[in-house]
Order: sequence, then C-alpha cells, then structure tokens
Amino acid sequence: MTPLPPAPSWMKTVLLAAAAYNIAWGGFAVILPHAMFDLMGMERPNYPEFWQCIGMIVGVYGVGYAIAAFDPMRHWPIVAVGFLGKVFGPLGMVQALWTGSLPWVFAINCLFNDVIWWVPFGLILWRASEQYQAEPGAGAPLAEDKLLREARTTTGATVAALSENRPVLLVFLRHAGCTFCREAMADLAARRATIEARGTTIVLVHMGTAAEFARFAGEYGLDDLPAVSDPERQLYRALGLRRGRWSQLLGPTVWWRGFQAWKSGHAVGTPAGDVMQMPGTFLVFHGRVLRRFLHATASDRPDYAGLCELPASI
Repeated sequence: MTPLPPAPSWMKTVLLAAAAYNIAWGGFAVILPHAMFDLMGMERPNYPEFWQCIGMIVGVYGVGYAIAAFDPMRHWPIVAVGFLGKVFGPLGMVQALWTGSLPWVFAINCLFNDVIWWVPFGLILWRASEQYQAEPGAGAPLAEDKLLREARTTTGATVAALSENRPVLLVFLRHAGCTFCREAMADLAARRATIEARGTTIVLVHMGTAAEFARFAGEYGLDDLPAVSDPERQLYRALGLRRGRWSQLLGPTVWWRGFQAWKSGHAVGTPAGDVMQMPGTFLVFHGRVLRRFLHATASDRPDYAGLCELPASI
C-alpha cells in the first residue's frame, strides 16, 4: 500500500509552533513555579511542585507535537490527544471561574494554551479523517466472491469452501483493543450454541496476527473457531467495510454505548489493527453473501443469531 500523500506545509508550521510554545511554557513553569502567580497578583501555591508537574506534562506534549509535525497524517493520534486536552482543559477552567476558585485573569492561560489551537488542530484531524477514509493508494477493492475464495482460515480451508456445506456467519471485528470488539466476542460466545444449532459456522476476521488473535479469542473460549487474518484489510474492503468517520467512531451515541460496555466489563485494551476500521457481519452460503449487517456506528450491536437465518428464497 502506498503512503498517504504529504500533508500541507502549514500543518508542520502549526505543530512546530505548538511544540515550541509548550516546551517554553512548560520550562517556565518548572524553573519558575511562582512567576505566573506573581505576575497575575495571585497567592502563591502551597505546593509549587504540583505546578511544576503541570509544566512537565505541558512540555512533554510539546515533544509529541514536534514528532507529529514531520508526518501529521501518520501521527494524527498525537494531535487528537492534544486536541482533547485543549477542549477538556477550558471546560475545567470555566467551572473554576464560575465557582470563583480561580480569578478571571487566570483564564489567559487557557486562551493561549488551548483555545487558539482549536481551529488548526481540528483542521489537521479533519484532513487526516478524510485521507484515511479515502484510503489513497489502496487501489480498487477486489471482487467479494474472489476474496471469499482466496481468504484462507486457520482450518486451512477458504471461507468459500467452508460455506459450501454449511452457511458461514462471517464476523469482521475492529481492533482487539476496542471495547465494542470485546463486547462482540462476548455476545458471540453467549450465542454460539444457538448459531451452531442452526447449522451455521462462525468465522472471525481480524487485523492482527494469528497468534495474537488466538490468545485474544481464548479469553472468550472462541480460539477454536476458524479465523482469517487480514492485516491489509483486503477482505474488509471487498465486502464494503471502510474506515469510519469521526461521528461513527466518536459520536455521542458511541461514547454512551462505550460507557455501558465498559460498565459491563468490556475494558479497553491495546489496539491490534487499524483503529479507524468499521466492523460488519455477513452470512455466506455457497460462496455468496446472502445477508449483510454494515455498522452505522462502531457501537452497533448486531443480532448474530437472527443474521444466521437463511433467507426464505434459498
């Protein structure tokens, strides 16, 4: 796969400027922890070490921005983390100003540390999102029937071959660290007996290595299921599964469902695969796709048992 096209030069300039500002502000807070409070006519903190710690964190962010500046599209997660901090920081500041625990003059910090970076950081993330969705250099996806004949499972048989005798419920997962991916594995484990009683074989598709996925699937008692490793996402793309938009991956509904999944014990883990990839589920019989479930958001929860029912026309 060819690399993403180079980012506009202004992105490098913005990120290097953010890096220089953060390192300078952080160093100032570490070396002269009382200076900011003296300039603003505020009482000096009892524990300047806390302020120095904040300065250290801000400075470390600056190092991250400097790294991201040389390839903003590849290092967009660094920009995303910084952007979140620049949004949540002012929210805490507003609360402090509203309650009177901090004077209004202190908001100058938020203005220069956070607010002025919202637009350029947001534009960088928007551009990264567009490029990842477009998947430049990936080429045209192969025909789904061809990929189903070529995609070999851990049993040694291809997906199409497995589907000749029994329907196959082909479940495409997101990266293994995704809370919804873990929820999906738990749902499949809970409904496996029902699905297999209907004569359907479950096949899992993932983006990690076979060994890594076997360990992950073993946590749910599913390591004996046929699986397909598709790190280049050719099978994903052939069946119409793309990288998600921000609204599909981080929208309000996704956050709420993520909280519910987390409360149910599906913790977030280490990503193994493209974190932007959307999941989906397909019923395959005789090498043809009979049913499709394309997720509208990463948090959608399919009815796996319902999807394994063959259409009446078969």
